[in-house]
Amino acid sequence: MELYAKIRKWSQSKPDAIAVISNGAQLTYSELEQYSNSLSAFISEKMNENKAPIIVYGHMEPLMLVCFLAAVKSGRAYIPIDASIPEERVKKIINDSGATVFLSPGSVPTSLLSDGRFIVMDHHDINEAIALYKGAEPSSEQFVKDDENFYIIYTSGSTGNPKGVQITYNNLTSFIDWMVSDFGLRENQRFLNQAPFSFDLSVMDLYPCLYLGGTLWTISKDLIVNPKQLFESLRKSNIHVWTSTPSFVEMCLMDPQFSAEMLPYMETFLFCGEMLPNETARKLKTRFPNAVIYNTYGPTEATVAVTSVEINDEILNEYPSLPVGIPKKDVEIFIIDEKGNELNEGEKGEIVIAGKSVSKGYFNNEELTQKSFFFYRNQPAYKTGDVGYIKNGWLFCAGRLDFQIKLNGYRMEIEEIEVQLRKLSLVESAVIVPIYKDNKCQYLMAVVVPKAHSFEKEYQLTAHLKKELQQLLPAYMIPKKFVYVSSLPMTNNGKADRKQIANEVGV
Repeated sequence: MELYAKIRKWSQSKPDAIAVISNGAQLTYSELEQYSNSLSAFISEKMNENKAPIIVYGHMEPLMLVCFLAAVKSGRAYIPIDASIPEERVKKIINDSGATVFLSPGSVPTSLLSDGRFIVMDHHDINEAIALYKGAEPSSEQFVKDDENFYIIYTSGSTGNPKGVQITYNNLTSFIDWMVSDFGLRENQRFLNQAPFSFDLSVMDLYPCLYLGGTLWTISKDLIVNPKQLFESLRKSNIHVWTSTPSFVEMCLMDPQFSAEMLPYMETFLFCGEMLPNETARKLKTRFPNAVIYNTYGPTEATVAVTSVEINDEILNEYPSLPVGIPKKDVEIFIIDEKGNELNEGEKGEIVIAGKSVSKGYFNNEELTQKSFFFYRNQPAYKTGDVGYIKNGWLFCAGRLDFQIKLNGYRMEIEEIEVQLRKLSLVESAVIVPIYKDNKCQYLMAVVVPKAHSFEKEYQLTAHLKKELQQLLPAYMIPKKFVYVSSLPMTNNGKADRKQIANEVGV
């Protein structure tokens, strides 16, 4: 029960310390503890023996943290849903999860207001419940613990229906212990929160921050689309620990203001969710010479991340494609072939994760669970669908099984081509879009954000880039067509939005 005890400790030893700041709103540790206790008592009384998970809907409001803790203190998992998620998808999550309580620190979708199946509470209702149960002290006996679900995050499913990944208290505790012990994090630091709470990357900053008595500084979607306001917020943040996708930091790096002068207290960069390009890490080291950069890897199904490596000059110079590191101490990683046989070092195959970080499976979906989760060497294990290999003891990622394409008889990873594209002297960022006709890949299109250049015509720039690529890739992997854009759209989770990119270039 250490996480609960830590938050309670901060609420008593430094009650006025700020736990979270979001768009000018904030909560102290005392408020976080007291409000979550009160709301927990309300939930327990209203739900009686019903242990269905609780939906928490909003966008980075400080009250969302109160709702998360209230849910688990009442003995129920929470399901975070960002307000940007379409209502139809929200309804699918409600139906799949069997949730009967819907807490919304922001506004409630209109279509749910008249639904009598469950309790729907907006921020006014939540504050009334907190006031009504002021001073309540829920018993720690009812807290979510051990192998009980702490949160359930819904991710995209290949069937078109979202699937709920169950993360237990033990899973989360293993993750927090690793973050605190292996990344040099300290008490009372300020943590950046860029990812919405419905994206598990947010767990990398949220719970280590609360465990260490830090302050969470959120970056909302409104700030991300407004660079001027974003940088104003960053200047005020005084953050020590940065957690984001590589795509988000690449967007920031496009502006020369983004440097140690803007963020003088920066100590640690943590990246997950996408491949970290070598060039991006080099730029960061130049702009923030005193900060440490960590590359990490892990799927939602294995509790955020399970490997790490500090990206130093030696690694940057030796590996054009950066490693994602070594596994945390209570996890093992294996590479298997299509038949499930374990491969030797250096051989590419599917990444399998086994150990304490692995989820119990998908909520209310035994059939899907059976496809990806199993026991390997007496440990819970998960087949990631990611392609990788191990070299010098380090794991390297090489794309997705479902990102593999076959073009003119050659099988290739489009992410491998993207890595090489981003190395080119005049490329800021790039994404590869496979062009299909009659279910067959006809050619590859490169969608490129170019750096400043002196070419008058786009075809001249294309010829230059293709010539550079010839030094890095075989001819069959060089894109046939190049399209140039000023920026790459991102998903709400901070990753490159491949679907929108394809739509915008007319695919």
